[in-house]
Amino acid sequence: MTGSDEDPRVAELRTAVSRLRRELATHPVEFPDRGIAEDELATLAAMAVSGMPEIPRLRRSLLLIASAIGSVSALARGLSDVRAAVDLFGEPPRR
Repeated sequence: MTGSDEDPRVAELRTAVSRLRRELATHPVEFPDRGIAEDELATLAAMAVSGMPEIPRLRRSLLLIASAIGSVSALARGLSDVRAAVDLFGEPPRR
């Protein structure tokens, strides 16, 4: 969205999540936690559409996605891009 007031972090998150979702959808090998990864990527996509994602929820989803697909080397680049996008939002506030 050129010329919009969209937060560039949100745009980066949306792009990275979309890319990893496509890579996961075309990945030919099934693995046990694929459904978890797909669900959490859908959650991240919804948060990106809503505008300002909740940082603790972003990090929780990232952790679940990494746990679900972390050993699938073909998806490592996409996962790394999602992590970098989540990191743009900074650390969650300390309790």
